[in-house]
Amino acid sequence: MTITESGVDPTPPNSPALDTDSADKPPSGSARKSGNAFQALMLRLHFYAGIFVAPFILIAAVTGALYAISPTLENFTDRALLHTDSTGPVQPLSTQIDAAVATLPNLPLVAVSPAQNTGDTTRVIFSDPTLGESERRAVFVDPVTAQPLGDSVVYGSSGALPTRTWIDKLHKDLHLGTPGRLYSELAASWMWVIALAGLVLWIRRVRSRRANNGAAWLLRPDRSRPRARTLNWHAAVGVWILPVLLLLSATGMTWSKYAGENVSALREEMSWVTPAVNAKLPGAAAPAMPATGEHAEHGMPNPTATSPTAQRISQIDLVYGVIRANGLESAVEISVPAKDGMAFTAKERRMSGVYTVDSIAVEGGTGQVTDVLRYADWPLMAKLSNWGIQLHMGLMFGLLNQLLLLACMVGLITVIVRGYLMWWRRRPTKGGNGFAAGKAPRRGVLRATPVWLLASFALAAVAVGWFAPLIGLSVLGFLAVDVIVGLLTRRKSAA
Repeated sequence: MTITESGVDPTPPNSPALDTDSADKPPSGSARKSGNAFQALMLRLHFYAGIFVAPFILIAAVTGALYAISPTLENFTDRALLHTDSTGPVQPLSTQIDAAVATLPNLPLVAVSPAQNTGDTTRVIFSDPTLGESERRAVFVDPVTAQPLGDSVVYGSSGALPTRTWIDKLHKDLHLGTPGRLYSELAASWMWVIALAGLVLWIRRVRSRRANNGAAWLLRPDRSRPRARTLNWHAAVGVWILPVLLLLSATGMTWSKYAGENVSALREEMSWVTPAVNAKLPGAAAPAMPATGEHAEHGMPNPTATSPTAQRISQIDLVYGVIRANGLESAVEISVPAKDGMAFTAKERRMSGVYTVDSIAVEGGTGQVTDVLRYADWPLMAKLSNWGIQLHMGLMFGLLNQLLLLACMVGLITVIVRGYLMWWRRRPTKGGNGFAAGKAPRRGVLRATPVWLLASFALAAVAVGWFAPLIGLSVLGFLAVDVIVGLLTRRKSAA
């Protein structure tokens, strides 16, 4: 099938193929041919990915908008656990822990997160074998009265409570478990590809204009062309939110199943992994533990006055004072050692407005600092990864971060809706009363593409498909659909 056999105008008005006067010198025939072929490839990729993957991105955008404001929602829905109106001197941390242990005497104590500000509660955290992966049980204690206010399941490194956890899992896997994670991985893997392909198309469209084709026009819809208003708004809003989309796509892939494994392997190979403080005491035979602590075998149920758990609780006040004296001033989680030969480890929590994650190891009996890991000593890529994850979670800049993400998700929803609207308007409206879908861009692209460009594109597709397998599989699906559509169209034309 040739370019014109599809029955669609192959080169819309104001396209680079027709408007070449914007350049100071007309490009050579080969350069123009390569540029037009590259644009055609990007258009076809953008079209098929948009049609078939955009529904998944739309779901991710809607759930992501809710996820963006979930930290603020959590403060309202769980205020009774997170905050207290009590005023006065704060009770010793060991007293607060004793009160929490008395409420759950049969669960092993694993960590404590002291109240950071006036009105906050202290979290005393236990390992609960009945809970799922990354879940623990926390008792929330009023630091002034040392009275437990209740307990709840907390999830992940940020200690999300059930409201935020439910939204988090909705965004991650639609509460479908491992099968549901494929939706979010497909959305995260394709979002950057679709966005960059769209950027290429928009740049070429803006450059093709005879006037007002400066870089600033990439950021504004062209109101002088009413017939292309939907396209102009679709593209301009896409450019506005592009930096955030790229960051969300990259960080989202790190949480995915298949692409995430390759990301982890790459970070290992490049020494970009997040470092951890060493919890092993000097001269001890016990194995080292990461800063977050291993929750198996932590503490002992029903602690007596002479049990290891009771002894470690009695040491916590000294340890907490040493932690603060060594510069860990933001909210911290202190892991209680599981066995002899291990130190208490403290790590700054992932909280709104906290940009560093310092950690320290302290010997409980003497208060001696055995290891310190400053955020400044992290590898650069580990820092960038941490900041990206915090921004993705809406925690980096607090409420401002959440509002930025919410605005970008609303913008993404409008971009997707306008994309489908353009596709719908391309449907044939004559010659039949049945349902008709919008037409794809012109056919014959591969045969019109220079071999070197086609080979480069194929190599890039193979590399990306290997790193992000869902992209590779879906590209094969797009090619199959394209071939089938071409055959059906050819048969229809022959008939």
